[in-house]
Amino acid sequence: MNTQHLKDAIDRHHQAAIDLLIELIAMPSTRGHEGPVARLLATRLQDLVDSSDLVVIDDRIQQDPEYSFPLPGHTYADQPNLRLCRQGSGGGRSLIVNTHMDVVPPSLGQQDPFHGRLEDGIVYGRGACDCKGQIATLWLALAALADLDVPLKGDLIAHLVIEEECGGNGTLAFVRGPDRADAALVLEPTELKILPSVRGAVWFTTTCYGRAGHSGQAGRTVSALKEAIRAIGILEEYHSELLAASKGHPLYDAFDNPMPITFGTMHAGDWPAMAPNQATFQGVLGFLPTRTREQVMAEMRQALQSRGGDWLPEHFDMDFIYRHDCNEVPVDHPLVQTLQSASRTSGAEGTIAAMPASCDAWFYSNLIDVPAVVTGAGTLGVAHSSGEQIPVDQLLAGAEILARTIVDWCG
Repeated sequence: MNTQHLKDAIDRHHQAAIDLLIELIAMPSTRGHEGPVARLLATRLQDLVDSSDLVVIDDRIQQDPEYSFPLPGHTYADQPNLRLCRQGSGGGRSLIVNTHMDVVPPSLGQQDPFHGRLEDGIVYGRGACDCKGQIATLWLALAALADLDVPLKGDLIAHLVIEEECGGNGTLAFVRGPDRADAALVLEPTELKILPSVRGAVWFTTTCYGRAGHSGQAGRTVSALKEAIRAIGILEEYHSELLAASKGHPLYDAFDNPMPITFGTMHAGDWPAMAPNQATFQGVLGFLPTRTREQVMAEMRQALQSRGGDWLPEHFDMDFIYRHDCNEVPVDHPLVQTLQSASRTSGAEGTIAAMPASCDAWFYSNLIDVPAVVTGAGTLGVAHSSGEQIPVDQLLAGAEILARTIVDWCG
């Protein structure tokens, strides 16, 4: 495929891609509200592929053992996934491209989060890079290939999913379906780096129980709040040990802490002068391919049981509402090499690195044996922030790399 012809095709459509991104940002597709985005994209993409189908998700997905972050009474009546397919003529490798339509809620102090705006070559707004910018990149790559009438031998399938931000339930629904391919490409903001390794994460809810009583009953009460604080300290200690034991992975040693532990919520008590009977905190712990999620969950529970003193070991519950395993593909895998070649031909560095966050790649690699690699325009450093953004020049470069990868991979 002629490099200049591809660049010219991308340039012809780049303003339409920016307009699409700004339109998508204006649609607040937080969990439960992705339906309008899916319907818009089904229409906008239908002329670029052979099929563009809204895929209704059965509510029974909530009973799947890999389902994350259950909510009472939740329904998928207006939360379809979107499946695109461009069929190959035969004899080529197949590829799934995945990215997500949902966004996290606005950040504290974020001005007009759902008013996308272009300023000095940068698009701002919630979802600009995570991941509506990736959707615009995919649209632009498909528009350029259609413009150039480039044939493919292998099938190209796109999975545009819901609920990535709360654990990946949209991708889970797809991998429980019939789609399979020779490889998968997951679009997330990576600064155009190629990420064959993605760390895992578990979101946990820990409830500590005490013995409630009046503040004047010293020695007769046990504060669940103080036990929860003790539990947090134990988990931080465990994290430090796990981090030290995880050193030595060449792609992760570039980071000081590629697998942080974060405590996000705490609820305890209802009166200042009463020892609370119950305290609940929630958080997330990252981990590297040196451990499996099953090992990490067991070790977290064991740490509280063995280091919790006289009271805590018998008075806590720990549940895991989101359980992503690590995703790792060899750096010499053909998709990694194809991406690197496409990147360098397009003028990017083609850097191979690791992702110090979790995403949906593991569903493909680990559950259906479809090796998955992550790449995309924009930076994770501004995702979920009040300054979320994506540079237009990276979006265009990402589209060129994606288009070239599709052609080189699918044949």
